Amino acid sequence: MKLDEIDQKILEILQLDGRITNAKLASLIGISPPATLERVRNLELSGVVSRYVALVDREKIGLGVMAIVAVSLSVHELRSVDSIREKMLSFDEVLECHQTSGKSDFILKVALESIDSYSHFAMYKLSSIPGIRTIKSHFVLSTIKNSTRFPIKLNGK
Repeated sequence: MKLDEIDQKILEILQLDGRITNAKLASLIGISPPATLERVRNLELSGVVSRYVALVDREKIGLGVMAIVAVSLSVHELRSVDSIREKMLSFDEVLECHQTSGKSDFILKVALESIDSYSHFAMYKLSSIPGIRTIKSHFVLSTIKNSTRFPIKLNGK
């Protein structure tokens, strides 16, 4: 889908406030509410807007430990990689799982209640997956920036 300046403005605003009313969104971008609604629907149908979510403060719900985990495989067989992908999808602790190039094969972002919870997760869940060679844990001490907003740029500008 080709995005124009109005689509860009809509995406910038929706990334900041996914609950904005259509009327308010229309007034901010300067087109009619029906035209705005049509554009938002087109962005949704095309998959540019994939979903709407509530962002939750992890510490306020008892998830005091965040870790970035680098996982390396001992064997790079397709069935091993597929099995690991399936396992990662099944772990509630894993917020993000990225298959990567470089020294690590996967980078995980995990959130748990405590260091003890993380220890249990690493020893009894991650380590039990066949094909994993190494697990390197990096605990988040503080968060400098945490954004869900992608920069929207047209034509490389």
